[in-house]
Amino acid sequence: MQKSFVALLALALAVISGPLSAAGKTVLAPPMVTIPGGEFAMGSTADPVNADYPTSVPVHKVRIKTFRLAKYETTILQFRQFVEATGYQMGSECWKLAFNEWGMDYGNLSWNSPTIARSDYQPVMCVSWKDAQAYLEWLSRETGRHYRLPSEAEWEYAARAGSNSRYPFGDNPADLCQYANTFDRSGNTAISKLTGKSREANGCDDHAGLTSVVGMYQPNAFGLYDMLGNAGELVEDCQHLNYDNAPTDGRAWTDNCKAFHGGAMAIHRGGNYNNGPVGASPTIRGHTGMDNRSSVGEGFRIAENVMAGAAAGAGEPATDFEAGLAREQAAERTRQGGQPSAAPH
Repeated sequence: MQKSFVALLALALAVISGPLSAAGKTVLAPPMVTIPGGEFAMGSTADPVNADYPTSVPVHKVRIKTFRLAKYETTILQFRQFVEATGYQMGSECWKLAFNEWGMDYGNLSWNSPTIARSDYQPVMCVSWKDAQAYLEWLSRETGRHYRLPSEAEWEYAARAGSNSRYPFGDNPADLCQYANTFDRSGNTAISKLTGKSREANGCDDHAGLTSVVGMYQPNAFGLYDMLGNAGELVEDCQHLNYDNAPTDGRAWTDNCKAFHGGAMAIHRGGNYNNGPVGASPTIRGHTGMDNRSSVGEGFRIAENVMAGAAAGAGEPATDFEAGLAREQAAERTRQGGQPSAAPH
């Protein structure tokens, strides 16, 4: 009887807090949102075109199946569990902002360096596409679920959240600071100190110079936070320079990949804290090497296939992760000395 009670208690705790790892610690699985399936026109004819850089044409219709996507970008706290549990070797070099001709260089910096990891609830950066895959394999094994990166089509569909405007909230870049951490007045001040370079910034102020704690700004219509700005988000697809012959069923495009300078490339989406209004568009495409690590705005968000019978748009109950996040968001607002226009969770 006593053993049965203990087993039931353990099960209840797992439901409330999340599954336990082999080491007996609660695994910080991401709060997920179910994204209802549908059809949308992927791409844009208004985005810049560069022969060596992924473009967003031709515009084409894509059918997306219902799937699940994390409410927030993967955080330093979540990634630390993986590194500590597995002893995964991340190395100690990463692209970073620098006071030189290019404004950046490749040097001594890691995912948990204090200069880019000021809070455990910021998006993890200095992680490559391959690092993200290793994390997802571990998280899937520990939780018994099948986590993955979203396809590029799934990502854009989720970021747009049913909108056809320049941004999910409308066409005015001055409104970006309510929804995203991008290159604005605070960003220009912080980044110019690190690089010695100043450029035109969006005229609004999101109160964050570099990355911010996740979930600080208003979510999109699907309830997803930071789909634009903060950290760019890796997707499952390899690089293709345009959408000619792209899949129309929402799956990841992983064949006939286009190399860059002889190396395999992955796609990332969503812009970052160092991008202005153009780069923060949900249709703009970025690229990075599969092994490339960067603190200049590259992280990732987790997806998974939907379970049969899940309600469209349904989320999950609040978790220990979100309780800690709420406390850190309050501390972040105090540090920023201002209140971004974030909606209550």
